[in-house]
Amino acid sequence: MKPLDSDADIIFSDNHLLVASKPAGLLTQPDDSGAPSLEEISKAWVKAKFNKPGNVFLHCIHRLDKPVSGLVLFARTSKALSRLGEQMKEQRIQRVYIAEVEGILAKKEGRLDHYLIHGDKKAIVAKPTDSGAKHARLIYQVIRALEHSTLVSIELETGRYHQIRAQFGASGYPVVGDGKYGAKRKEETIRLHSAKMAFEHPITKELLSFESPAPFLQSAQH
Repeated sequence: MKPLDSDADIIFSDNHLLVASKPAGLLTQPDDSGAPSLEEISKAWVKAKFNKPGNVFLHCIHRLDKPVSGLVLFARTSKALSRLGEQMKEQRIQRVYIAEVEGILAKKEGRLDHYLIHGDKKAIVAKPTDSGAKHARLIYQVIRALEHSTLVSIELETGRYHQIRAQFGASGYPVVGDGKYGAKRKEETIRLHSAKMAFEHPITKELLSFESPAPFLQSAQH
């Protein structure tokens, strides 16, 4: 499918859902800043592609932080929104991320297990008994150790606010560029990418799987 603009692409679209790839630095949904968002760009694409009059129904099932890149799933109907939302709630949507984190991970694979509180524009590691604390779990596998950093594949077992960023930061291996969670340098974009997504089609029940290559992966491996 043709690109939305020079960076963002529609990966898949049918009458019920849409999958797009978000470049780092673009909002997933509009906010008070007035900056462009993937949702608005995708709505404009649907409107033009299908010659739809009036407002376009398009709601994201999950969000990516502005400095993060990769796959985002949208529902195009209220029925799809309800059913995909249920899959997300029941953790039946597989989501795999690629990240470059500071430092060299000792273990080739492992699980990170924390409790997080949604603070003011930041996730805070907490105790299980703290008010508002939610369990956050992920598993990771090392792709390759670089000179001062490690490329990892991450699969979420829960979907918490800033989960990957907070958990790797709390473990002493912040995502490269993520100064908010302890990286040496704070950058406008960070080395975290939503690389794979698999789920059941909300209407046909077909298993769908989509992949998007991490833009930093090839350069980091050389």
